[in-house]
Amino acid sequence: MLTRRGMLHAAGATGASVIAGGGRAAAAPSTVKTPVDFDVPRGACDCHVHVFGDPNEFPFAPDRVYTPPAASVDDLRALQAALGFERVVIVTPSVYGLDNSCTRDAILKLGERARGVAVIDQSTPVGVLDELAASGFRGARLNLETVGQADPDAIKRLIAGVAEKVRARRWHLQFNTRMSVVAALKDELAALGIPIVFDHFGRAQARLGTAQPGFAAMLELVHAGHAYVKISAAYRSSQKAPGFPDVAPIAQAIVAANPDRVVWGTNWPHPGRGTSPSAIAPPYPADDGLMLNLLARWLPDAAIRKKILVDNPARLYGFAG
Repeated sequence: MLTRRGMLHAAGATGASVIAGGGRAAAAPSTVKTPVDFDVPRGACDCHVHVFGDPNEFPFAPDRVYTPPAASVDDLRALQAALGFERVVIVTPSVYGLDNSCTRDAILKLGERARGVAVIDQSTPVGVLDELAASGFRGARLNLETVGQADPDAIKRLIAGVAEKVRARRWHLQFNTRMSVVAALKDELAALGIPIVFDHFGRAQARLGTAQPGFAAMLELVHAGHAYVKISAAYRSSQKAPGFPDVAPIAQAIVAANPDRVVWGTNWPHPGRGTSPSAIAPPYPADDGLMLNLLARWLPDAAIRKKILVDNPARLYGFAG
C-alpha cells in the first residue's frame, strides 16, 4: 500500500509539457528523485520556480543568454504534489526579458495558490504594473548576475529607476547578485524602505565559508529585518553534490541571523547555461526531494521550518491564512 508521501511522490512523475519544437510530450522528467522524508507543514510554499511555455505563444527574448526546455504549469503542479507543497512563487526568468506574460499566464492558471515576481525597468508602463499586481505579482527582480552586472554605481541607477514603482505597490525588490554587490550597497538597500530579497543564498560561495567578504553585510540586513534570503539552488553555491555539506553552515548562519527573514525555493526547473541560445540548454540535474530533505537536516526544529516554508512566505507574498 502506498503511503500519503508515496502517493505524492508518484504524482510527481505525471504531468504534460510543451516541448520547444512544438507538440506534446508525455511528461517532463521528474526532478523529485528522492521521496521527502519529513512532514511538510500545511501551506508550504516553494518561493522560487520558473515556467517556460510554448515559445510560439510566449516567445523568448532575442538577446537571451540561454534557451531552456519547456517546463509547463502541469509539470509545476506535479512538482508541488510530489513535494507536498500547496503554494508557489513563479519568478519571470531572464529569457523573457521584460515580458512577464508567461509567468502571468501560469499564475492565472494556478489561482490563489500562486504569486509572481516580475522583471521590470524604468520604462515599464504604470498600466502594465497595475495589471501585474492585480494578477498576483508581489515583487520585481533585478537579474544582475545573469547579465554580468556587478558595478555598484550602475546598479544604484537601476534601483533608482524601479524603486518608486515597487514602493507604490508594496512589492519587494529581489536581487540575483553577488556578495561584493551586497557589501557595496548595504547602506543604500537598508535605507530604501522596501523589503529586499536575495535569491540563491545571496550567491554566497560555500567553499569560502561564513567569513567570506560580503556575507556579514547580508546578515546585517537580514538581522535588521531589511532583507530576506532565499535558501535555494545550493548547486549555485557549492560543487559538492549531491549533499552539499559545505552549504549547511551558510544556511544555518542565515537562519540564525533572523529566522523571520528566510524563505526556501527549488529553482525548478533548474535552468542551465548553454554555449549558445540557438541550442536548448539542458537543465541542472537536480533532485528536489533530496534538497528539501536537506532543509530538515540543516534545521531540525520543525517550528523554524514552518516559519521558512509557511509563515515567512505568507507575509512576504501576501498569501491569506
